[in-house]
Amino acid sequence: MRALTDTRDANTMDELWWLQHPGVFTQGQAGKAEHVLAAGDIPVVRTDRGGQVTYHGPGQLVGYLLFDLRRLGIGVRAMVMAIEGAIIDLLQDHGVAAVARRDAPGVYVDGRKVAALGLRVRRGCTYHGLSLNVDNDLAPFARINPCGYEGLEITRCKDLGIDADLASLATQLTSHLVNHFGYDTVSAVGLSQHS
Repeated sequence: MRALTDTRDANTMDELWWLQHPGVFTQGQAGKAEHVLAAGDIPVVRTDRGGQVTYHGPGQLVGYLLFDLRRLGIGVRAMVMAIEGAIIDLLQDHGVAAVARRDAPGVYVDGRKVAALGLRVRRGCTYHGLSLNVDNDLAPFARINPCGYEGLEITRCKDLGIDADLASLATQLTSHLVNHFGYDTVSAVGLSQHS
């Protein structure tokens, strides 16, 4: 994603990558080490995205949004709001009411975080993106202050009564992102395992 961002030009198509990560804590640019309480056997990886610390693992849908903000004619805040809106719409499709919080990016259901955001903007283009808890193990979140918030409760789609696999949720969320960002076409949707 960094290589694409560094080499893209005004004609490079925007891309959306869906994947799963093996179990890992990622610490954002401004991340503080004290928010990792007990990493144990889970590696902690420093990354150049925004935000503090979060957990990624199997059963969680991760989306990397490689978008040209200049071409879209939007700023970072509008980008964040569009991503949050697409996730809220996806959850609404499954009968779950969710909200975004201005003070803490992400998507929440009854005060519990179900989706996190962490972006990086370089040369007017974004990379990194979002993570949606689908059917992942939530126990690792107890080893950190998720997104830098002590005591923040985390939930997942399965516990919200959403019985859908990662691939179908990726397809549905792609459709909502396309609508929120005003894209005309999508060429392919796939899900890969990142190691």
